[in-house]
Amino acid sequence: MTTGYTDDHAASGTKAELPSLETWPSQYEDDYEVTITIPEFTSICPKTGLPDFATLVVAYVPDTACVELKSFKEYLLAYRNLGIFNENVVNRVLADLVAATRPRKMSVRGVFTPRGGIQTTVEARWPKPARP
Repeated sequence: MTTGYTDDHAASGTKAELPSLETWPSQYEDDYEVTITIPEFTSICPKTGLPDFATLVVAYVPDTACVELKSFKEYLLAYRNLGIFNENVVNRVLADLVAATRPRKMSVRGVFTPRGGIQTTVEARWPKPARP
């Protein structure tokens, strides 16, 4: 079956240059959870060029660093004109945040608004669960 999707579509946006994420030192050794909700996230479908809208929720337990929110906002705004699939958005945000903050654990959940009657929810976690 041919869908018209190419390997370039699939990889679109996964290696794009994005603004750097800044951090600041966590002041606590005990576990605490930080939840960040982004209700107006936007990106572009790499196949159709249509906008995608989502609510992203990031939850993490810091180790030694927390993400600085202004830099995170600038990072997220760069997706506004980036062609990238929903699944890649969530996994890219997770990978970039993990690289910047080195948390004890983290999850990123994207609830993308319906298009054509289909709503997509994607969630990725770190550390990755062990496979059986």
